[in-house]
Amino acid sequence: MTGDSDTIVAAATPPGRGGIGIIRISGPATRAIAESVLGRVPEPRHADTAVFAGADGGAIDTGLALFFPAPRSFTGEDVLELHGHGGPVVMDLIIRRALELGARPARPGEFSERAFLNDKIDLAQAEAIADLIGAGSAEAARAALSSLSGEFSREVTTLATQIMELRVFVEAAIDFPDEDVEFLDSPAASGRLSEITAHFDRIGRAASQGRALSEGLTVVIAGRPNAGKSSLLNALAGHDAAIVTGIAGTTRDLLRERINIDGLPIHVIDTAGLRESGNVIEEEGVRRARAEMRRADLVLYLIDSSAGAEPGELETLASDPRVLSVWNKTDIVAPPPGHTGLAISALTGAGLPELRERLKAAAGYRAGDVGAISARRRHLDVLARAERLVQSAAARLTERSAFELVAEELRLAQQALGEITGEVTSDALLGAIFSGFCIGK
Repeated sequence: MTGDSDTIVAAATPPGRGGIGIIRISGPATRAIAESVLGRVPEPRHADTAVFAGADGGAIDTGLALFFPAPRSFTGEDVLELHGHGGPVVMDLIIRRALELGARPARPGEFSERAFLNDKIDLAQAEAIADLIGAGSAEAARAALSSLSGEFSREVTTLATQIMELRVFVEAAIDFPDEDVEFLDSPAASGRLSEITAHFDRIGRAASQGRALSEGLTVVIAGRPNAGKSSLLNALAGHDAAIVTGIAGTTRDLLRERINIDGLPIHVIDTAGLRESGNVIEEEGVRRARAEMRRADLVLYLIDSSAGAEPGELETLASDPRVLSVWNKTDIVAPPPGHTGLAISALTGAGLPELRERLKAAAGYRAGDVGAISARRRHLDVLARAERLVQSAAARLTERSAFELVAEELRLAQQALGEITGEVTSDALLGAIFSGFCIGK
């Protein structure tokens, strides 16, 4: 248990008016609050109709009360849920009554944090809760639900166990050198290494897919004025998100649109045309455009096929691997022979199916992949670090040298994987993760 003596309260439903509003209370004073507000502690895990009373005994609201005694609750503590009418005033009155009775307002994600600290869920499952709430597509929701059910954690735990078993095998050679254990010729050692390598590959693909679903891809559309940037945004969005005119410099500020391609969320940013200008407003738009280009996962740099590229423009593009050159207006003039990049027409839609496939490829996304698990950038970083340690250990085994270093690298790899599930973590990491949650979750 956390040992936290505080009792916390928060609304578990979004702010605003609604048919139902849910107040969640968790902690050691939960039973006393139930006695004061309801006149009794409800029967565990049964929905009871009740009057929610104020300090003067008068009714604040009527609704359902559910009580979950520790440890069989979401947080592992005594939990009370009050399901009343979803008016902001009513919700506020109930929360204020709980505060009067000794509760304090919950921090963002504190209910889930207590569930983690009380071993009800691990850290990967806790993060999957936030991913499920924020899912932008059905595919993302399925991936988050898979991780919430423990699929990702089980894969990571199995991988860590495989590494530990190999580590024990290596340490046997250190402890019993006279036994002349030949690891290189041992089917057990080579078999374990093959299993670990295959497992890293499998879990890495699933995690990359999940990361693409949860975080999506940030794409900036850039280029000179009148290259057709806003027209491309409208074509990708499927509606008139941006104003399109024949006047150069129509777009002067950033225009953001969220689109969905086969379940992959893509954040598209239309920008001002890149050119020198004496107009203060347009110059600020160009500055903002260049700033977004530096932050983007992918930059679609549009070139007007009818006008051609400026001297040195293509060479500059080729130096940045995040930039994809796109020749637009091919319905008017075909791009020059031997061009690099994609040829499209934002007006007719020619080339857009291929562009959409390139966007999915840039995110590492495979539509229809049922093996996705909700994952984040930190998970991929940990997996990559652990895999590098195992690869280094495997190279040392091949050389039949420095078995002590092999064992240490395997230990560090196993420890790194513990950062995903929370077996190895820090207060700073926990604070960063749970601070991004909803209040009341």
